[in-house]
Amino acid sequence: MFAFFCRCSGGGEGSLDRLLPAVGTGLSPRKRTTSQCKSEPPLLRTSKRTIYTAGRPPWYNEHGAQSKEAFVIGLCGGSASGKTTVARKIIEALDVPWVVLLSMDSFYKVLTPDQQTLAASNDYNFDHPDAFDFDLLTHTLRKLKQGKSVKIPVYDFTTHGRQKEWLLDMKIFVDTDSDIRLVRRLRRDISGRGRDIEGVIKQYNKFVKPAFEQYIEPTMRLADIVVPRGGCNMVAIDLIVQHVHSQLEERKLRWDMAALASAHQAQPLPRTLSVLESTPQVRGMHTIIRNKETSRDEFIFYSKRLMRLLIERALSFLPSQVHVVQTPQGEDYEGRAFHGKRITGVSILRAGETMEPALRAVCKDVRIGKILIQTNQDTGEPELHYLRLPKEIGEDHVILMDCTVSTGAAAMMAVRVLLDHDVQEDKILLVSLLMAEMGVHSVAYAFPQVKIITTAVDKKVNDLFHIIPGIGNFGDRYFGTDAPPDWSDEETDEPSY
Repeated sequence: MFAFFCRCSGGGEGSLDRLLPAVGTGLSPRKRTTSQCKSEPPLLRTSKRTIYTAGRPPWYNEHGAQSKEAFVIGLCGGSASGKTTVARKIIEALDVPWVVLLSMDSFYKVLTPDQQTLAASNDYNFDHPDAFDFDLLTHTLRKLKQGKSVKIPVYDFTTHGRQKEWLLDMKIFVDTDSDIRLVRRLRRDISGRGRDIEGVIKQYNKFVKPAFEQYIEPTMRLADIVVPRGGCNMVAIDLIVQHVHSQLEERKLRWDMAALASAHQAQPLPRTLSVLESTPQVRGMHTIIRNKETSRDEFIFYSKRLMRLLIERALSFLPSQVHVVQTPQGEDYEGRAFHGKRITGVSILRAGETMEPALRAVCKDVRIGKILIQTNQDTGEPELHYLRLPKEIGEDHVILMDCTVSTGAAAMMAVRVLLDHDVQEDKILLVSLLMAEMGVHSVAYAFPQVKIITTAVDKKVNDLFHIIPGIGNFGDRYFGTDAPPDWSDEETDEPSY
């Protein structure tokens, strides 16, 4: 992925190519929203959901670690010079998913009551460097470069010894005639922000124009590329797009699935794996659901039985502490109680969604998240298409659910997503009805602290990465749909709601 960082008309000299290091103080409370992707990504919209049809490829290597940082572009220019237009045209021409567009407008400091009074009379200088929260901006950019999830502030315009650190990979200055910028600002502030013409001109002459001349215009010499005439200059935009494409190609990760399959042959199964005891009942249920002649009703019934046993087994690995209660007879009983903040279930769509009822049946008021991962038919790599996780999931113990794991590619991507949302690795439990040894080794090698729980482990994966002897396409057998000829045990379709 890469990120655009659009400078507005404020900011200190040199702040285009260097940003203050983040500090450990608390961040100012403000309205926030989750960071967004490119301006017009390919997607499917429903009344409640947005599903990306151009998925995000892996941003980590087979060790589960991010090996390449995000590519960040800084874009500077005077107020209303066309910075956002240039950024959107570059994004549109690049035609790559998972682009984050940031604006300095989002990082204004929250105003005090006295400052709000000055702003109401157009006497507050929004164009001075002190108006911006550079600590929060740097903290956000650093997390983006690391591939982490971030929350972007939303600023409401109606209510109103420095260490150098390079966070920008490319610096762009948008140079537009001052008269054109003034006309654009008048149109934007009057129609879009409800201000009167006298107030806009007063603010422009008193703050905007002097701040541009003092802080913004001198940074043109620091830019890698100067774009005259803003969004109308398609020659400059095409050159930028070509350079970014070359940089993204250099940073692209290539997965060798054949090498992944052979990397752990003859290795003992990891200690983080827990397999449900193979009792006659468990083997009997496996006999039924593995049988290709089993009816759909029986397949669903016995799959649900196994899921319930599997979830109960997974819960036994959650941390607990001594808890004493008093019985109706007035006697103390020393028992156990969950020792953690919350339990959250996350299903890898669509097959993993079938395990949610079993989790809900044994965990009262459990929160549920969903991840949609599909296999790219051209590259064979997993791609992230849809993501919905509960708020503050980083504090939870997470039960990650998928019915079958063959290569482990989808499970690894799901675990990486959780880690990028600040979930601790040792608080993740991966549960699956059936796994291949290859998938077990891949996940355990990349994430050695993740606990893996399953009802059975099959030894082989064939050339098409199907588990052998396997269970077939679980989602198709459960939902009654037909599998395509080139189906994969880990391939997931759009969710069925």
